This record gives sequence, C-alpha cells and structure tokens, in this order.
Amino acid sequence: DFKIPFVCGCRNLGEALRRIGEGAAMIRTKGEAGTGNIVEAVRHMRAVMDGIRRIQKTPQEELMALAKEIGAPFELVAELKKTARLPVVNFAAGGIATPADAALMMQLGAEGVFVGSGIFKSSNPEVVAKAIVKATSHYQDPEIIAEVSKKLGSAMPGLDIKKIPADELLAPRGW
Repeated sequence: DFKIPFVCGCRNLGEALRRIGEGAAMIRTKGEAGTGNIVEAVRHMRAVMDGIRRIQKTPQEELMALAKEIGAPFELVAELKKTARLPVVNFAAGGIATPADAALMMQLGAEGVFVGSGIFKSSNPEVVAKAIVKATSHYQDPEIIAEVSKKLGSAMPGLDIKKIPADELLAPRGW
C-alpha cells in the first residue's frame, strides 16, 4: 500500500503491466535520458502500443496464456482487453529534445512527455519549453508543430547511443 504515487519505466507492455501490478501510478518509456536521441523512446513506445494491439486481437480464452508469455498479471491483461489502454497514464521519456520529438511520441500513443535535458541543455530553455508544451498539446497539427519549431536557438547536443559504454546506459537498468 503505497501512499506516494510513483512512476516506473518500461521497455515493453509486459514490463509496464508488471510495474503497474507492483503499484506504479504512472508509466514512462525508458528511452536513453540526457542524450537527445529519441530512438529508444520510440522503440519502447511502439513495443507497448504493439502489445496493447496484440491483446485487443487475442481471443478471451487465450488471454491467460498471453499474460504468462509476457509475464504480466492476468487481471491487468483482462482489463486492458476491455479498455484498450493502460490503467495508468503512459508518458514518453528519454531523449526527447525538440517539439517534433514530443509530438511524435504523442502520435505514437503517449499521453504526455517527460523532458529535462532537451530543455535545459538547449541554448534557450524557456522558449524550447514553451514550444514543447504547445507541440504536445497540438501534436496532430503539423502547421503548429512547424511554427513552434522555428527560432528555438541551438538544440541540446545529441549523443550517439552506440558510443555510450554499455555500463553507462540508463534504459537497461532496473528490473
């Protein structure tokens, strides 16, 4: 019985449902934070959303086997079958650095975004923050996304994830 809500990261639907079963009040993708490289966040969000679509297509009588396969609590898999969404808010995080990144994650199924380094390592944090908020709110409007993406100054310098030593990567950490 947790009294303080907490967020947990996930790389796929099984991880998301296990964390929710353990008490997570919010879920976020486990993209590689601080890199400005959105590739992992996209991969993880797609895996979560693909898992949700898979459950939607699975016949009711096969849900128990699917829950076992992905290592998720059956009750949550059954609930997801009915609602077609996670029972908690699903954020995207890790590598989001631009308004276009934030809009993309919303288009992929995120219900919100976490952005830190993408704002604070840019040359104009206040302008970038406002632009990301607007892009997140209007993620289905390419004209607004294009407009708020102008005159932002320099974005945070991006890092190539392949050049980061494996023991320094953040996304694989946890359980």
